[in-house]
Amino acid sequence: MKIIAGWFKLVLAAVLGSCIAWAASAHAQTNYPTRPLRILVPFPAGGAIDTIARTLGEKLSSQLGQPLVIDNRPGAGGRIAAGIVATADADGYTMLLSTPGPISISPALFKSLPYDPERDFLAVTRVAEIINVMVVNPTPGVKTVKEFVEWAKKRSGEVRFGSSGAGQPDHLAGEFFQRLAGVKMTHVPYKGGGPALVDLVAGDLQVMFSTYVVAAPHVSTGRLRVLAVTTPQRQRMLPELPTIGESVPGFDVSNWTGVFVSSKTPRAISSRLFVEFNKAVLYPDVKTRQNLAGIDPIGSATPEEFQTFVREDTRRWAGIIRDANIKVE
Repeated sequence: MKIIAGWFKLVLAAVLGSCIAWAASAHAQTNYPTRPLRILVPFPAGGAIDTIARTLGEKLSSQLGQPLVIDNRPGAGGRIAAGIVATADADGYTMLLSTPGPISISPALFKSLPYDPERDFLAVTRVAEIINVMVVNPTPGVKTVKEFVEWAKKRSGEVRFGSSGAGQPDHLAGEFFQRLAGVKMTHVPYKGGGPALVDLVAGDLQVMFSTYVVAAPHVSTGRLRVLAVTTPQRQRMLPELPTIGESVPGFDVSNWTGVFVSSKTPRAISSRLFVEFNKAVLYPDVKTRQNLAGIDPIGSATPEEFQTFVREDTRRWAGIIRDANIKVE
């Protein structure tokens, strides 16, 4: 009987301990957040992603009643920041603001990553679209995507398109375009989009798939010409511009930005973040500030919708990378 009584006491203690731990966890989730939060940005301060983080961060801090630190961790195409969040405590206090690069492109480009996007991350919500455009040197005289395709087909292999680097979204957009349009172009990688645009203005390149905000100063002076946006739908910011897909069926490249947390984060916390981020993107001053930087703030209907979108985006980039035989290692 003594043995049974002792066993019962141990079981009772374990059950009580579990209940106390569960209650403490539930209490922490109910009162989340109780301390400062952190958003890791995979790129340097001053860029489009940093602008998104800071405009939304101000609102989120006010809504949640806690300071929110913007932690810029550039390097390795975003994989450094992603690796940090993948191993962070799953408590909702450390978030990743990511573009397609480290999440949906890198798995097909690299044999090994310090994280598994599907296993290690929970997609919270999409928060913005960075507007990318097909921009050309005006010298050839082409004014539409259709005219460019016809012009490029007569110069197989002679047309040069620049990018911010091998394996970057603007490079992959160019590879995707030439496959769908049936043209053959030569890729010229640079260390950043800025230097590539300089050579596009000079005429050393003929086309790029650049972020609009970087190309805009050259477009306004007539040194470059924008033909279309890369997204599947026309953009509210640039309603006069057609999509590339209107002339090249099937073309669709989204330079989305979204929020991710550790996959083990309690759903009560990730759901709270979903609500708060989607509230923040609706502020008129957020829209104004982001539009000036070539960004369209936009949320997701549900976390599940964003998760499905990311999975489909990952599969599509894997096919593009495989078909173009792109290797960066």
